[in-house]
Amino acid sequence: MSDRLTRHQPLVLGLFRIVLGLLFTSEGAATVFGLLGRKASPVGDWPFWYAGVIELVAGVLVLLGVATRSAAFLSSGIMAFAYFTEHQKDGLFPLQNGGLSPALFCWGFLLLVFFGPGSLSLTAPVRRGGTVPGAARPGGPVPPGPTGP
Repeated sequence: MSDRLTRHQPLVLGLFRIVLGLLFTSEGAATVFGLLGRKASPVGDWPFWYAGVIELVAGVLVLLGVATRSAAFLSSGIMAFAYFTEHQKDGLFPLQNGGLSPALFCWGFLLLVFFGPGSLSLTAPVRRGGTVPGAARPGGPVPPGPTGP
């Protein structure tokens, strides 16, 4: 049983990344553009508008699996910042202070920092050494060029 589950880890991790990225993107879109029943944060409003832009951009990167570890690191950090600056003052535990979403996002993104994007990412063919149009493969044949001095 354990071997069968282990074999599917990259796929499940990829699905986790996609769902987490989609949820984070929707948070950013709601903050920046006023979607999904939320009022848009005014442009330049510190820290909410800036956090919304980071959520939107980093969420899309994580969703697609592009620069996943960097985007997840930034996202985890801003969620920790949000938790400690906006929520912790109302109580220690997330259920007390309304900080359940930032806490879960923070730890979910931290997981991606250490485990990477899994499968189903746009960069998966590159990581596996597959063929990506217009990209040279490391260790592949050297294209013909000028010879001699």
